[in-house]
Amino acid sequence: MTQELISPYGGELIDRITNVSERGALFEHASTLPSIQLTRRQTCDLEMLATGAFSPLRTFMGKADFERVVDEMRLADRTIFPIPITLSVESLTDIEIGRSIALRDARNELLAILDIEEIYEWDRERTAAQVFGTLDTRHPLVSEMSRWGRFNLTGRLQVLGLPVHYDFNELRMTPAEVRKKLDALGHANVVAFQTRNPIHRAHELMTQRALEMIDGTLLLHPVAGMTKEGDIDHYTRVRTYKAVAERAYPADRVLLSLLPLAMRMAGPREAIFHAIIRRNFGANHLIIGRDHASPGIDSRGQPFYHPLAAQELAKKHSAEIGMNIIAFEEFAYLPDEDRYEEVGKIAAGSKTLSLSGTQIRENYLGKGVELPAWFTRKEVAAILAESHPPRPRQGFCVWFTGLSGAGKSTTAEILVTMLLEAGRQATVLDGDVVRTHLSKGLGFSREDRDININRIGFVASEIVRHGGVAICAAVSPYRNSRDQVRQLFADANFFEVFVNTPLEVCEGRDSKGMYAKARRGEIKDFTGINDVYEEPESAEIVLNTVNSTAADNARKILELLKTAGFIK
Repeated sequence: MTQELISPYGGELIDRITNVSERGALFEHASTLPSIQLTRRQTCDLEMLATGAFSPLRTFMGKADFERVVDEMRLADRTIFPIPITLSVESLTDIEIGRSIALRDARNELLAILDIEEIYEWDRERTAAQVFGTLDTRHPLVSEMSRWGRFNLTGRLQVLGLPVHYDFNELRMTPAEVRKKLDALGHANVVAFQTRNPIHRAHELMTQRALEMIDGTLLLHPVAGMTKEGDIDHYTRVRTYKAVAERAYPADRVLLSLLPLAMRMAGPREAIFHAIIRRNFGANHLIIGRDHASPGIDSRGQPFYHPLAAQELAKKHSAEIGMNIIAFEEFAYLPDEDRYEEVGKIAAGSKTLSLSGTQIRENYLGKGVELPAWFTRKEVAAILAESHPPRPRQGFCVWFTGLSGAGKSTTAEILVTMLLEAGRQATVLDGDVVRTHLSKGLGFSREDRDININRIGFVASEIVRHGGVAICAAVSPYRNSRDQVRQLFADANFFEVFVNTPLEVCEGRDSKGMYAKARRGEIKDFTGINDVYEEPESAEIVLNTVNSTAADNARKILELLKTAGFIK
C-alpha cells in the first residue's frame, strides 16, 4: 500500500544470477579473467546497484552520465541524479573495451563480472569543485578522491553475489524486501529518517511529529556502509536505533532496516541522493534536518555548507523525485516544561538546554559521566558508555611534521618518556624507521612519499582505534597527504604538530650532510631544496625549536593532551 513509485525510481534493475548451472559457468569463466579488487566504497556501490537502490542506474556511470551528473545533477536522459557512481582504476593493464573483468571484494570473493564497454578519463578537480563545492582536502571525499584511479570503467554488470555481512542480518533488506514489509504494515505514506549520530530524544520527537503529519509508517534507515571517519561506528549507531525503535513507536508504525550506503558527505547534493535512494525503498517522505550530510568545517574553520542548504535544494527538486521533504529546525529542550521544541518556535527568553557533539564527547562520555535523561534514553546512554570509554582510556595520534632536521624525532622521543611517566604507553612510528621495514623499497617521488605517509597513517589509526597512542614523526611534506591521514581519525583524537624550524637551521644541524648533497644535485627530490614543503594551515600546535628546547616543546604538547583530557 505504499504510494505507487513514479518513474524512473524504484525498479529492481539488475538481474542477479541465481541459476545454479549459470552461476557455476560464470564462476569458472571468472577464474580465467583479470580481476579488480574493489575498495570498500566500490563494494558498497556495487551492492546498491545490484539491489536497485541506485535506480535508475544499472551499472557504474559511463562518460555521458558522469559529465552531466557532475555539471547538472542529471543523467544523460535528464533524469535527476546528483552524485557520480563510478568504478575507477589507475592502470589499464589487462583492461580494454570488449574484454571482461572480475570484480572481487577485499577478501577476494567474486561478486560480479563487468563486460567493459567504455573507458574514460575524468578530472578530479572539476569533479570536486562541482559535486562538493570545494577543493579543500579537509573535505573527506576531496581528500579520498586523490587516491582514486584516473580511468573510469563501465559496461554490463553480471552480479553473482552480494557482499557477505555477519552483523544485524535480520535488518539487512533489499529495496524490494523493504517495500514488501512496508506494504504489509498497511499505510499509504512512509517517511524515512537517518542520522549519522545515535538516536536521541530530539530525534524521537522529530520522527514522531513526522509520523503524525503523514499518518503512516516510519522507515528508520541508518547507514551501515561508510560515513565520515571519526563518526560513531555503525554497530553502536544501529544498537541505539534498535533500542529506540522498540520503545518509541507503535510496532505497526515503524520498520528498521540498514542501508549499505557509502556516503559522500556532499551536503545539498547528498540530500537529493538520499531522497532518491529512500524513494527506491518505498518511502514518499524524507526528514531532513539542519546540516544534513555535512562533513563539518573546512581548513579555515568555516562550515563546508550552509546549514539550510540541503533542505532548500531537496525541496526544490522534491516533486520531480516524488518525495515530500519534511524539514525541521534544530530542537532544544525546555526544562521548565519538560519538552522539546524547534528553536524557531520557542518564545524569546525561555530557558533552554541542548548538548553539542563536542559537549557529549568531552563533558559526558569523555569523563565517564552518564548522559542526562532529558537528552537521551537510559538504554541509549548505556550503549554509548559501553562503546565510548573516557578520554584517559581513548587512543590518540600526535603527528609531527617538518623539514628534515627540524627536531621531530627528538621531540617525539622526549614526549614518549613523559607519556610513560603519566601512565600512557605509546608506539613511535618514525618516518626513517618505517622506511626500513613497512615501506622498504619506496623512493622519494611524490607518489612514493604519499604511499609511505598513508601506510604510517593507517597503522597509527589502527593503534588509536584500539585505544593506543601513536606518535608519528615524518617529514610528510604535502598538505593533501597529511589531510588524508587526518581523515582516518576523529577530529578530537588527532594532533598535528608543526615543528617550524627554518631551513638554514635544519641545514646547520645536518650531521649526515644530506642537505649539502641535495644542493650539489647528488640527491633528487629532497624536501626544502629541490622539492616543496607545504606548511600546515591549521596545525593543533606549532613549535619553535630555535628559542625553545626539545624538552620544552614536548612539555607543551603534554599540556595540550592534558587539556584535551587524554592525560589524567
